[in-house]
Amino acid sequence: MRFHFPIFEFPPEAEALRAEVRAFVTEELAAGRWKKGGDFASNYDPAFSQRIGARGWLGMTWPKRYCGHERTMLDRLVVTEELLAASAPVAAHWIGDRQSGPLLLRYGSEAQRTEFLPPLARGEIFFSIGMSEPDSGSDLASVRTRATKVDGGWTLSGRKVWTTFAHRNHYAIVLARTGDAGAQRHAGLAQFIVDLKSPQVNARPIVNMAGQKEFNEVVFDDAFVPDDRLVGEPGGGWTQVTSELAFERSGPERYLSSIRLVEAALACAREKPTPRVREALGRMSAKLMALRTMSLAVAAQLQNGEAPNLEASLIKDLGNAFEREQIAVFRALASDLPKHSDDYLSALAQTTVYSPSWTLRGGTREVLRGIVARGLGLR
Repeated sequence: MRFHFPIFEFPPEAEALRAEVRAFVTEELAAGRWKKGGDFASNYDPAFSQRIGARGWLGMTWPKRYCGHERTMLDRLVVTEELLAASAPVAAHWIGDRQSGPLLLRYGSEAQRTEFLPPLARGEIFFSIGMSEPDSGSDLASVRTRATKVDGGWTLSGRKVWTTFAHRNHYAIVLARTGDAGAQRHAGLAQFIVDLKSPQVNARPIVNMAGQKEFNEVVFDDAFVPDDRLVGEPGGGWTQVTSELAFERSGPERYLSSIRLVEAALACAREKPTPRVREALGRMSAKLMALRTMSLAVAAQLQNGEAPNLEASLIKDLGNAFEREQIAVFRALASDLPKHSDDYLSALAQTTVYSPSWTLRGGTREVLRGIVARGLGLR
């Protein structure tokens, strides 16, 4: 097996959409509706999500019968790039639009699609991810949360961790074990749509280094889940969750999380950049463009119904390294940026604080490189 990154270019209609999104962003910022922050995943604003939902920028690729807009993955990539570059407050709708909705489209029942996709596309309900567990890191195959069959449904018992905004969102798609794995750890898994407001579900916020309540530990105490909230079939959870991760790992958030720091450094150096600053900005720009080209290729493959899990894992790993490198580079260049602006200092501080989470969400380096190695036949 080898990597497949076909070269694609944005069609004219996608570039016209880009101009539309930039005009919207300019208007929002001028009106003071939000300010640029340090991490796209931390800025939670349901009203903003509803505004872009009204513009047709949520559920963009979904069928119109579910309040989608039947646009391409490339159109969606354009909107995502522009919102991330502007540090827009996308956290509320992010997971539902990026992966929960597409998962339901592919594996959910017609009743589930009809119930959940229209309000997701309007920015009225929000989803979390119930994958990671305490003491398991990114090893999804070690899931211990158990779903037990009872009359009319299932009961869930166990814990999930790093569950973003579970204390504020409406639902989570939870990976649980429905049977014995035996020799094959990937067997016996299923996914469930769980109401996060259920009395048997307790979301405990975890305060991050920025002092914000973003992540959660979620405890399921025999939480009842009706039969109609099972996604797909019992035993199909591993196939479903790995296809879901292709959406999570390959997007522009993998190389734009620290873009505010780059822009602030560029503004400081614009009048008279030193050779070191020129070299650093050139090197960072080249890497960013390479990652962007790879992300565009994966978006096109997803549009064609392919499952580029290997390519997505590589983008995530390279993106992690790229964003860690940026922070180190621009911290080391402080003496070459004598006119430190408040925006530069704020961006450096915020990206430094948020950056540890960037290496964790979507899979750690060790897990990602293991996936790539297996895909290449190296292990």
